[in-house]
Amino acid sequence: MSRFVFVTGGVMSSLGKGIASASIGALLQLRGYSIKMKKLDPYINVDPGTMSPYKHGEVFVMDDGCEADLDFGHYERFTGICCTRDDSLTTGRVYEKVLNKERHGDYLGSDIQVIPHITNEIKNFITKNSENVDFTICEIGGTVGDIEGLPYVEALRQLSMELGKERTMRIHLTFLPYIKVAGELKTKPTQHSVKQLQSMGIQPDILLCRSEKPLNNEIRAKLSMFCSVAKDNVMAALDAENIYLIPNQYHLEGLDRQICKHFNLLDSNAEAQVETAIKNKWAKLTEVILHPKHSIKIAVIGKYTKLKDAYLSLTQAIAHAGYANNARVDISWINAEDTPENIEKLLKDAKCIIVPGGFSSRGIEGKMHAIRYARENKIPFLGICLGLQLAVIEACRNIGGLADATSREFTDKGSFVIDFMKNWDKEGFIEERKEDGDKGGTMRLGSYECKIAEGTLAHKVYGKSHITERHRHRYEVNYAQYKDVIDSSGIIVSGTSVDGTLPEIIERRDHPFFIATQAHPEFKSSPLSPNPLFYALIKAGIG
Repeated sequence: MSRFVFVTGGVMSSLGKGIASASIGALLQLRGYSIKMKKLDPYINVDPGTMSPYKHGEVFVMDDGCEADLDFGHYERFTGICCTRDDSLTTGRVYEKVLNKERHGDYLGSDIQVIPHITNEIKNFITKNSENVDFTICEIGGTVGDIEGLPYVEALRQLSMELGKERTMRIHLTFLPYIKVAGELKTKPTQHSVKQLQSMGIQPDILLCRSEKPLNNEIRAKLSMFCSVAKDNVMAALDAENIYLIPNQYHLEGLDRQICKHFNLLDSNAEAQVETAIKNKWAKLTEVILHPKHSIKIAVIGKYTKLKDAYLSLTQAIAHAGYANNARVDISWINAEDTPENIEKLLKDAKCIIVPGGFSSRGIEGKMHAIRYARENKIPFLGICLGLQLAVIEACRNIGGLADATSREFTDKGSFVIDFMKNWDKEGFIEERKEDGDKGGTMRLGSYECKIAEGTLAHKVYGKSHITERHRHRYEVNYAQYKDVIDSSGIIVSGTSVDGTLPEIIERRDHPFFIATQAHPEFKSSPLSPNPLFYALIKAGIG
């Protein structure tokens, strides 16, 4: 029988509800409880797959191919669990389900309303597949008061009433601004946010107060009185230098203890074991983060560099590889639309070069210039998704003599060494796509197996012949048609799809560390288990 912990946010967006939810899940795991992570997103899109990274940040991809909010990356990295499409809900999906049922006649002619039809669908989502875990942590996206979020708050109210206090807990993440002139933290925005929740029938059990300054007893007492929250449950969520310091920080604040106390789960005899478990995991990681032995500068050449959330999993995977190599990694963000001269100038200090994924033709010439620079100067290189495709195009153009080598994604003229493949084999089934299909429907999404050839760099990096990585792309290397020119360009196809038709990993025979993958390995990296490709790249850069 699962207990439900709901996390809401107030005052303003981007306070870190996703990291707070992930930290709660991680701490409960170390207390021996099984967990499930879920998120309710108020936007009306069915999923974020067609959104610009500048609008919504990174699109996170799960094993089952679900395109979800970037907070799912935090959930998986902090807890080690694999989320599924049944853990992600948007308003678009809610209304899609309800309208499909209405068209099917499931409501027996009733007029469809927000209450009960929409709220019932939300409640069904929250409780689905939660029977076999001890805790379900459910984050409600957006900020309390947003018009889009009202049905979710109402569903939360109903579910809290139906399940009772013994199975539900409400945590409200809020913000305490520090006014320098007055020299004090201000509680009024939090008071207003809580009153707005209370007006909708929700009384928070814990206030998690995001702040740049510690909370003194006077602040805690004031918030306790005006927000009707026990003083012990008014907790600081101080700004942290690194997100992986937060679980230990929350534990020291007593968050996991108060959650267990709420559900009558505290066992004084087990607290010593809990302290040891948390110290061995999160406190030990803290030491590596704060006091690394090495330092390395790497360059990332992308076209969404103005918004770092667009590459969130990538930056985290780089950081994870740094921790494993006991190194601090400084990232130099290079705009792929910059001039070749400026790009080359910025690359001179980099010990490693990464060209990440992306869509459309914008910035491809800048990315290929960086790839050529890495190839010619023997700098450790990692290409991801589009980075692999551009590495193939660059080699075919500049070494293979195929001057018009290109991708069908960029133009309708040329030699398409990168092309739209209409079907492929997945686990014995042929999957098909159509060029005029829905944008999401034309992509290869989710986890796919890759066969790695022995004796290759890829095999040395992964240490095995079969791996699985997550994908999110629409075009493939047209190896069947352009095998001769690709091979003559010095490229080795070291990893392929199970049926051997689609190149998954390429490398160069004339370079100490030049490797690229059609997958997105950043989606399966965590702070205590870095992805092998990133680990090997940073190690090569340090060496």
